[in-house]
Amino acid sequence: MSSPDPQVRAARNLADPSPESKPTKNHSRSRGPVVAVTGAATGVGELLTAHLAASDEIKQVIAIDERRGDVSEATWHILDVRDPAITEKLRGADVVVHMALDLDLETDPAARTAYNVRGTQTVLTAAAAVGVHRVVLCTSAMVYGALPDNDVPLSEDAELRATAEATGVGDLLEIERLGRRAPRAHPGLNVTVVRPTVLVGGTDTALTRYFESPRLLVVAGSRPAWQFCHVDDLVSALEYAALEKIEGEFAVGCDGWLEQEEVEELSGVRRMELPSAVALGAAARLHRIGLTPSPAGDLAYTMHPWVVSVSRLHDAGWRPRWTNEEVLAALLEEVEGRHTVAGRRLGRKDATAAGAAGATVALLGTAALVRRARKARRRF
Repeated sequence: MSSPDPQVRAARNLADPSPESKPTKNHSRSRGPVVAVTGAATGVGELLTAHLAASDEIKQVIAIDERRGDVSEATWHILDVRDPAITEKLRGADVVVHMALDLDLETDPAARTAYNVRGTQTVLTAAAAVGVHRVVLCTSAMVYGALPDNDVPLSEDAELRATAEATGVGDLLEIERLGRRAPRAHPGLNVTVVRPTVLVGGTDTALTRYFESPRLLVVAGSRPAWQFCHVDDLVSALEYAALEKIEGEFAVGCDGWLEQEEVEELSGVRRMELPSAVALGAAARLHRIGLTPSPAGDLAYTMHPWVVSVSRLHDAGWRPRWTNEEVLAALLEEVEGRHTVAGRRLGRKDATAAGAAGATVALLGTAALVRRARKARRRF
């Protein structure tokens, strides 16, 4: 569901030119559901496919993607999830876990939305047409919105107050709307929605890039709170959903959360504090002139709390394997050597020449110059 790290992308197996590939192992399992996974060749979808294929509780795994992945135990179908031909590929599946989402920061927003929304519509319709009884959708806890008056933690049935201003969040809200409508349009189809918190582990998002910066940007007067989710825990929660050990809408992440001061102490990275108007204004202008991939709406998720209870999974018997402290340590190790300023990743040459802190000042200065230039034009 999250855009995989380039190293993860490089691990794709492109050797099989055939449109479909049968599993190499003869599964003798007679019990358990047949589970189809879309987006099965990369990222979390690949990890989930491998995990389900190794599970004695799963009868068969059907893997769907635009290219074949490494999990030889799965039955592969090679196609775009927007292709209506997916209907026949889902025949015989009991559950579909839809992981084919594009949340890449560099993707054109209109193309990203067209892929995400159309793909979800097609999968839901195709699943209903062939008698699949459950579709699992993976969105994000970002759909709750990051707001200064949020409860800490939010209840899982709290109102979804996010807007479409942050990267991909508008798509996720629309996906959830489609998920709520599907059972009404297709009686007998159940939809489960999984909402991970800040996802870590081979992912590249505006929130993971926040920790690639030389200073942790803190907006004056804000109260950030951080709740992480390691991909391993997300995969195990998705397995719970596929096995119907839990249903409905639920969040997944570490127990509890970290305050900003704890994050700074654990990471050893100091803060750079800016007034709200300066930070938000600079972020908006830098994105508008194409210097950064992240819109200003992404900044809200580093300003205001959006941590959420994971009580529904706990009630179902699930427990996270990772703590927030452990996931933060893993994230810092993963991003070591990367240099990101205001959401824009710098090449090694840029970072060495300018210095990351200097680049921050330069980017903020650029925003200020743009603002002054526009004011000057308005005077004439």
